[in-house]
Amino acid sequence: MSSKESSYYVYIVECIDKTFYTGIAKELESRIAEHNGSSKGAKYTRGRRPVHLVLSEIYPDRSSASKREYTIKKMSRREKIALISG
Repeated sequence: MSSKESSYYVYIVECIDKTFYTGIAKELESRIAEHNGSSKGAKYTRGRRPVHLVLSEIYPDRSSASKREYTIKKMSRREKIALISG
């Protein structure tokens, strides 16, 4: 298994109402597709479609990705915008 196959992504999507949703996924493209057109998308994003990806970061394992997701979810909107802007 390559390192990319065992990697996890932490991502932020911007919803149609300009709010942000943060999550983790092994397969980023399919997860974004789920948010946009499937009942498997997060309950939060189902009523706020379409969403578009504004940030993704890659981590070697689920534990480190989960810790980063938690950190981002605790950020203020202003801090998230600064993170997205680079």
